[in-house]
Amino acid sequence: MEPKHSAVAIIPTGDLDESQSFYERLGFTLRSRYDSHRYRILGDPGGASIHLTHAEPDWVVPERNAHGIYFYSEDVEKLASEFGQKADFKPWGLREFAVSDPNGNLVRVGWP
Repeated sequence: MEPKHSAVAIIPTGDLDESQSFYERLGFTLRSRYDSHRYRILGDPGGASIHLTHAEPDWVVPERNAHGIYFYSEDVEKLASEFGQKADFKPWGLREFAVSDPNGNLVRVGWP
């Protein structure tokens, strides 16, 4: 894979399988798995990437997690439906919805 200028979210999780399943619902698939490092790399067909890293118990407290990611996806309506949500038009010019992952990370999905 040829590197390109980009930024990637590294998401701490207490349960790699549970987090992977959540992000698969957003269209990501497993690209690389490093069991000895408890680390996984997920990607989607459009080139977006999310890295999952294991966190020790009690390090991630979903009820107090203030972290989040923004995922730009043309499939915003379809993905909103997958999570029982509706994408709404926002004043900043995007149709968007939000959902929390199993670790309490806010995941906003939007598209112009």
